[in-house]
Amino acid sequence: MADQISPDQTRSGAPEPQPHVSPVAVGGVVFAVCVLGIIGSFHAIAGLTAILDDNFYQSQNDYPFDFDPNIRGWVQMLTGVLVLAAALNIFSGRTWARAVGIAIAGFSALENFFFTPYYPVWSAIIIALDILVIWSLTMYGHRQAHKVYGAPV
Repeated sequence: MADQISPDQTRSGAPEPQPHVSPVAVGGVVFAVCVLGIIGSFHAIAGLTAILDDNFYQSQNDYPFDFDPNIRGWVQMLTGVLVLAAALNIFSGRTWARAVGIAIAGFSALENFFFTPYYPVWSAIIIALDILVIWSLTMYGHRQAHKVYGAPV
């Protein structure tokens, strides 16, 4: 019969080497998903607060990016929902989910940069967490997801 090769073997008959899975990369992606979920929740709560109470965020004198609190609230709430959706899709191991997670974390850091005059310490914490999420997601690849979670190849 013709050479039948299982998906786990190469032409020489030796099993295909399994990808090296770094515990740091796997732990990093679990961390990234958890932190993205928390950041998404924070964004949604802060956005809902701005929508419900226009006076919660006081306007800053001479701040060029001082937007209407209602618009800021909607932007933050929608960002929060996108961050939560990205977090839930990262474990699929799909490249697009990681790319969306990285982009959303970058957008979240940028959004908090503009939010700095309102709550500087809070913004700095969220920006630092976003940077850790971006690092974790860039260290986690499709092959690791397949090996660890059985994600489709």
